[in-house]
Amino acid sequence: MAASSPFRVVHAVCSHDCPDSCAVLVTVNGEGRAVKVEGDPAQPVTQGFLCAKVAKYLDRVYAADRILYPLRRKPGAQKGPRPRGRELESFERVSWDEALEAIAARLRQISETYGPESILPYSYAGTIGVLGYGSMDRRFFHRLGASRLDRTICAEAGGQAWNLVYGKRVGMPSEDFRFARLILAWGANIHGNNIHLWPFIEKARRAGARFIVIDPYRTRTAALADWHIAIRPGTDVALALGMMHVILNEGLEDGAYIAEMTHGFERLAERAHEYTPERVAGWTAMTPSAIEQLAREYATTRPAALRMNYGVQRAENGGAAVRAIAMLPALTGAWKLRGGGAQLSTSGGFAWNKQALERPDLALSSPLGREARLVNMSTLGHALTELGVKPANRVPSDRSSSLGCEDGPPVHALFVYNSNPGATAPHQNAVRRGLARADLFTVVHDLFFTDTTDYADFILPATTFLEHTDIQGAYGHYFVQLSKQAIEPPGEARSNVWLFSQLGQRMGFPEPCFRDTPEEMIRQALAIGVDGYSTNQGMEHITVEDLERQGHIPLSFHRHPEAEPFLPNTSGPLPTPSGKIEFYSEVLAAAGADPLPGFSPPAESRWGEAAARYPLELLARKCDNYMNSTFANLEGHRNWEARGRQRLEMHPADATARAIAEGDPVRIFNDRGSLRLTAMLNPSLPAGVVAARLDWAKFQPGGSNVNALTSERLTDIGAGATFYSTLVEVAKA
Repeated sequence: MAASSPFRVVHAVCSHDCPDSCAVLVTVNGEGRAVKVEGDPAQPVTQGFLCAKVAKYLDRVYAADRILYPLRRKPGAQKGPRPRGRELESFERVSWDEALEAIAARLRQISETYGPESILPYSYAGTIGVLGYGSMDRRFFHRLGASRLDRTICAEAGGQAWNLVYGKRVGMPSEDFRFARLILAWGANIHGNNIHLWPFIEKARRAGARFIVIDPYRTRTAALADWHIAIRPGTDVALALGMMHVILNEGLEDGAYIAEMTHGFERLAERAHEYTPERVAGWTAMTPSAIEQLAREYATTRPAALRMNYGVQRAENGGAAVRAIAMLPALTGAWKLRGGGAQLSTSGGFAWNKQALERPDLALSSPLGREARLVNMSTLGHALTELGVKPANRVPSDRSSSLGCEDGPPVHALFVYNSNPGATAPHQNAVRRGLARADLFTVVHDLFFTDTTDYADFILPATTFLEHTDIQGAYGHYFVQLSKQAIEPPGEARSNVWLFSQLGQRMGFPEPCFRDTPEEMIRQALAIGVDGYSTNQGMEHITVEDLERQGHIPLSFHRHPEAEPFLPNTSGPLPTPSGKIEFYSEVLAAAGADPLPGFSPPAESRWGEAAARYPLELLARKCDNYMNSTFANLEGHRNWEARGRQRLEMHPADATARAIAEGDPVRIFNDRGSLRLTAMLNPSLPAGVVAARLDWAKFQPGGSNVNALTSERLTDIGAGATFYSTLVEVAKA
């Protein structure tokens, strides 16, 4: 009889903020230590391989600098940036009981003194597991009466814009890109942050497909394209309308599809008529003939697939840009063919029971007795320094639109989890002024000492996706996946669910939901019925037991892709007011906004008034080797592409005009802040554009990162962040 193996293999799911949501197999030895992570070959989209970030994931799990115990700021220790490796000098270890009791007491005191809305949660997608992203935490803050956070920083502008056209965030399946004859990647660095789509693109290219990339920066993906179009930042909407002009002028639209499936075509045609190739060329820096060629190739090649990513919407006119680009496959009828259509996100396919998970009804039992105010996370600096402050004492803000329901008291407590706003939030210096307030009580739940933990009063150790159980969808495919806990958390690290369950109980909240286990919450997310099956739309064939056995199960409309391929937006009604694809939006018209997409140059662009002082447009890029700011502290990731990380990339003409040579120290600045970087000449950048990469501020020369330069201006739709509408000047240091 063969001896049993000392190893076991556990099915998990990568929960980092990526469209791929990879199925992961974790090998655990007899001592309970994870010794290997690899892709699950049975997952049809992620296909058994991992990105280079997660392939080295055990470096993160077992990192020597991981926070393993609750920490409290020492009396008298000043808030503010700490040198790397010396953070512990400001903190002392405490037990979980001490930390939870102290935090609960302080939140109670702040609520009673200033009102519960003076407490602000701040989180985003450090984990996109359904439970880890938003479940017990939402219950806790609803019941407390804390301010609600409007989570706009990444996808809200594009998501709302897409929904204004189609009603729901669904698109062509990733697997179907292999059938395309033309693939247009618009603001999508697929090779850098959506790598599991790449094999399907390569299959299409081997069959003769042409691959075109539209991006101001020559990304890894752009370098592999048949044609890279480096347009100027923030001009995407103009290019999309210019393509429409050519398509309609040459009769390349699909009239039958337009008549059956769309609303407002005649008005869109009138708008597109204004955007001649000659006019659009002046904005985009393309030639008129290139615009015509792009439009003809896209409209006449079938099937044509369009992969748009969220970078497009991070300009002031980003909502209009996403709407215009999203309309292109509707104009040409590309949705009708397998391998045609578009994808921004697939997240709208997952109908989780969020009411049961998040319990917004608990707000009625809070001290407020109502829904709390809404605070926009994209203007955290404003929230921490100006909310509730008398106008005479406010620091002038550069926000371009109202935040809505933000009246009320100043913020006196900040609870950060799943996020690192000290590095990732715009207008970094305003954020830092707020975080440094002596009267602001700050709690941070994280794995490492980040730019944000430097300002914390309490730091609580968090778990990786290997160390807790969760359920997950995706925004790049259509599979429900179960992520099982593979190992025990090191030290005293605890999950979001555990943390907010414990805090709810310490606050004395009587509702039984604060004692729900992760397994019970998974059943709630699936809305499991009496027969054991989910009652969520698209999940009616799913049971928890089947997920336990299989690890991943496709949504119902994607169960038999060969016999019944999923072709979205080919029959109605759609979940829009008209029941059709909306070229013209009555919703926007009723709100006093432009019901049609149109190009308005961003205020912070070469056409704005500020360009006289700050003539260069900044691309505040993400590092390919990080996930936003995640992984930035790990040497294996920092050493990868290190040359480009602390450099300012400039077009040679812009450098020459400023007497700057390759390798020179330079100062990049505007009214909000400045950075000191090293010049790196890059002739593939459009002239007038510079690029620098996001990193932790504490790793950057001078202790600031690119967000010292970005603003709190908001997008035209969705009130999102405008990282890519930023003007600067550069001087030799």
